[in-house]
Amino acid sequence: MNKDRIYITDWLALKPYDTQTLTDSYYLKLSNKVKQAMLSGNESAVLFMYFDDEDLNLLACFFTAWFEDLISGTNIWNSFVRQHKHLYKKPLPFFPAEDYYEEEINPQDVSFLIWYYTNTAQDDKFISPYNDFILTITKRVYPIFEEAWEYAPENKVLHQIYTVKPDADYYQARTFTDTLLFKSYLFYPDTFYRLLDNEADIIEEYGEDENLVNYLNENRETTLQNSATRLLALKGKDWVAEIIGEKHPLQQSYANLSRRIRGFFLYKGQDDTDIFLEHIASGKRFNLTKKSFDNGDDLREIDTILFIGIVQWENEWWFSGIYYQHEFNADLVLDEKNSFESRGQVNFLDQDKKEMKETLEQQYKAFIEFNNDSPIAFMSAGKLEDFAKKFFSYFNDSLNLSEKEIEEARERSRKAGFLKPDEESAEIDFSENAKSGLVFFNPKSGLEMALSVNSAFPLPENPFFEEVNSEDHIFSLLMDQSISTELAMFCIENCSNKLSFFTEGVGKLYLNDIDFLIRFWKGEKYFSVPRVTAIGND
Repeated sequence: MNKDRIYITDWLALKPYDTQTLTDSYYLKLSNKVKQAMLSGNESAVLFMYFDDEDLNLLACFFTAWFEDLISGTNIWNSFVRQHKHLYKKPLPFFPAEDYYEEEINPQDVSFLIWYYTNTAQDDKFISPYNDFILTITKRVYPIFEEAWEYAPENKVLHQIYTVKPDADYYQARTFTDTLLFKSYLFYPDTFYRLLDNEADIIEEYGEDENLVNYLNENRETTLQNSATRLLALKGKDWVAEIIGEKHPLQQSYANLSRRIRGFFLYKGQDDTDIFLEHIASGKRFNLTKKSFDNGDDLREIDTILFIGIVQWENEWWFSGIYYQHEFNADLVLDEKNSFESRGQVNFLDQDKKEMKETLEQQYKAFIEFNNDSPIAFMSAGKLEDFAKKFFSYFNDSLNLSEKEIEEARERSRKAGFLKPDEESAEIDFSENAKSGLVFFNPKSGLEMALSVNSAFPLPENPFFEEVNSEDHIFSLLMDQSISTELAMFCIENCSNKLSFFTEGVGKLYLNDIDFLIRFWKGEKYFSVPRVTAIGND
């Protein structure tokens, strides 16, 4: 077998079907032309720095699949261009928008796709969009598509697959999202690779476990529902809503699909249509529609513990993922009610509520007063924990609650099981991991801490700024998913004109597209949600 040639199995790897269609032979030949063009100059040496022969075959097929998408009207690439234009008033990042024709092929598209693929299929090194090899390969590859534009055949099978029936239920609608994230060319090097990496880790850890299939299914469901794409930090549901368009009766259903909640619940009864559940960690009540759940007859004892995944579709909660029963366990309930991570599963439900916004506004105002009119404080890492505790003490005092109100609040928490008796929170010594750190009050989520980024902030109140570490700390700030978008943007808005990386270095080129890059790097963590959990339904 000629290793320099692309075969039908390579081409079908990027398709949402397994059997060859009438047009696949044409696009396979086109892929081989693209590969020859890609490797025809010295610039190909750059590609071999990051990819082997198999990866280069996929890259050639990736370009061709983009072309086929535009020819066939499957609306995947056009959806990205529309979303980017909606956010940034231009069709693409990095590359000039002059002479750009929407819903047609453009050389800028090819340049962007090279950048996107090389930075998504591998993440060992960041490849600048302004690297010369990108433009050179574009000049070699684009003419092939330009010549084929008038005569290339439409793939009608592909067009049919990327549709959803107007009356689809949640599970039918979910199939479309699964196809898009795990079987379409655009997200192949992103969410599909991510799925494969996670599956490999699960198989390595649980390969001999009888529940391996359940673990794999749970991973796929979590990735499907909650993961965001590198492109624009959008979820699968958002892409489907854009692809099917505003005229489709299910567009808003996709757009409003909730995050998936996975965790422990107490069974609280049922009627003809719903199973009644209480999320243990938060005390919130949910009605699970029986349209999605066939095990209602197995539930008899009130307060039986269930581990289950649920998602809200068209104002109903549907079963999503795995489910198993667990007999009542008081220790498990207590641990869940005091688990910050478990309570955080439902934070998104209250993020837009007036009460949540008011709480964050109160905390922000108190932080500004506490911290000399600034939302950020710099200090040695060993002082972070003490600073946070002093702030929350200050905030609680600012509420001016009477002793009676304070005791009543504590009693409500004790009765609900949200406070472990006679147990103090463990001290965290951040100095073991870094010399300095910062505390930032994020108006969208609350108090946050960050280590080893102080040299991204050349501010008078920051004695830890060191020019030699500045570029590394800036990239950590922009790329680290544990650091919020708001903290990164605080740096850009207040410090970029004082940082040589942005005034003289390569960062100067990135500033016009910095939000796009932050979305690309932070993914699902781009959007901050409150770290404050509203307990119970009221």
